Amino acid sequence: MTIPKRLVVSLLALLAAALLLFCAYAWLTLHMSYSEGERAGYLQKFSKRGWICKTWEGEILLSSMPGAIPEKFEFSVRDDEVARQLTAATGKRVLLSYEQHKGVPGSCFGETEYFISRVQISQ
Repeated sequence: MTIPKRLVVSLLALLAAALLLFCAYAWLTLHMSYSEGERAGYLQKFSKRGWICKTWEGEILLSSMPGAIPEKFEFSVRDDEVARQLTAATGKRVLLSYEQHKGVPGSCFGETEYFISRVQISQ
């Protein structure tokens, strides 16, 4: 029994359409931000990590009232220049401008939904 050529072509077309939809969805989630803002705090941790997809990940301790438990803000970085600036700022107070991208597929683009676009280091 042979598989009809029309069935093979239909399955390949369906697979190509699914791949195209996935690529369009990934592009959309990475280029359209859900929210934008700024967070200030002390850069506590910043590293490049991952088994297959290496991404820059970090966290800052947000400034809070004296005596309050500090809150952590975890973020990802996709820009190498921003990553270089953050590497030099470890332990310092920073102001991070971020974009929130909800629904990004997988962790190859970053482990969090917050992507840093600009860094200001406080003196």
